[in-house]
Amino acid sequence: MAKLKISKKISTALINSLGAGVVPRVGVEYIAVGREKELKSLLQNLDDIAEGVAAFRFIIGNYGSGKSFLLQLIRNHAMEQGFVVADADLSPERRLAGSNHEGVATYRELMSHLATKTRPDGGALVSILEGWINKIQQEVVKETEMRPNDDGFDDQVESKIREVVQYIEDLVHGFDFGSVIIAYWRGYRMDDDNLKNAAMRWLRGEFTTKVEAKAALGVRVIIDDDSWYDYIKLFAKFVAEIGYKGLLILVDEAVHLYQISTTVTREKNYNRLLAMFNDTMQCKAEHLGIVVGGTTKFLEDPKRGLFADQAWQRRTKESRFVAQANVQEHLGPVIRLNPLSEAEILTLLQRLAEIHALNFGYEQTLKNSELKEFVQEIINRLGAEALLTPGEIVRDFMSVLNILHQNPGIVFGELIHGSKFKPTAMGKDADVDEDGAAEFSL
Repeated sequence: MAKLKISKKISTALINSLGAGVVPRVGVEYIAVGREKELKSLLQNLDDIAEGVAAFRFIIGNYGSGKSFLLQLIRNHAMEQGFVVADADLSPERRLAGSNHEGVATYRELMSHLATKTRPDGGALVSILEGWINKIQQEVVKETEMRPNDDGFDDQVESKIREVVQYIEDLVHGFDFGSVIIAYWRGYRMDDDNLKNAAMRWLRGEFTTKVEAKAALGVRVIIDDDSWYDYIKLFAKFVAEIGYKGLLILVDEAVHLYQISTTVTREKNYNRLLAMFNDTMQCKAEHLGIVVGGTTKFLEDPKRGLFADQAWQRRTKESRFVAQANVQEHLGPVIRLNPLSEAEILTLLQRLAEIHALNFGYEQTLKNSELKEFVQEIINRLGAEALLTPGEIVRDFMSVLNILHQNPGIVFGELIHGSKFKPTAMGKDADVDEDGAAEFSL
């Protein structure tokens, strides 16, 4: 790390995020430690998706074990490789199914977070459509030597747009989806902002009545709680047809489904998740990847978790051979995150110290022996029986780095042994009501 090169923007974003206890959106590759096998398995999924198949993975672990971090890491890799990516955190207001539009609320969140390599911060729907239209226009210019203002040019462009739309019209809801894409093109062609905005609202799931949609676009359907996943599959097929490698959907905080108190509603959400799982595993979807992050209880609790359903148990239960051999399987539908080793945690702290020093322009002087001393102090305060995960130490360590930088006279050893902070033990899978607490997951 002595020759670490990282921009001020990224180092500042990392320090601010880690200090606030949240997963950074950028720069995660600089602090990725100990998840090489898990990442390699997910990258293989990206290769498969690019070939036209679908993938579904669970990332399961205790609080602070690294679920959100791994999701962010694969998100950045996917964008870099040419995928369209969308991510959303589930909550009481955003589920997979519900009676008060919770399902379509998740769809809207995903569409608002739609991101590409050139638009990594989200809101990429307009740039995806207009980038595709511009690409087609360039193709028409090259093939016909016509110019955009020539008679018949727009007809040539529309003909090519309809060629792509035809590929999706035979799918469920494909005709209406294609009609909205054509409507957007017509708004673009005629410089009609109202028509373009109406098409965007429909694609984002913002129409609430079919009457409103018909008046604005001439289509008789809207994206709702029952159909939103069908449109995710359509969108995956569409982006693959226009030049992207596929669509990757990342869903975090699945524990909120486990927290649903009403059995009927909880099972309805689990059934929707099962339909998504079966679709991808049976290749009924194309160019689509879905990765879901959840706690061990969400998956394995026999009363309220997925394991309460025999269908889910058959699909996701760990093989007895894995347990007998005392190894991890990274190619199955479930990736279970084990705690990092002490050596990996020390490597992480060293990287954080280097990034902090680089960002604030000072010489990093903390030694490995001092970092080990810090880790041991955390273990002592948490208790030897607690599982040590990065969630327990990163925020405290960033606070220590800030204090030392702002107060050069303070000695590292005196600070960590004399302070009265009491770390929160997040290594064990917390009870249901603890999920609302903000934490950093790595």
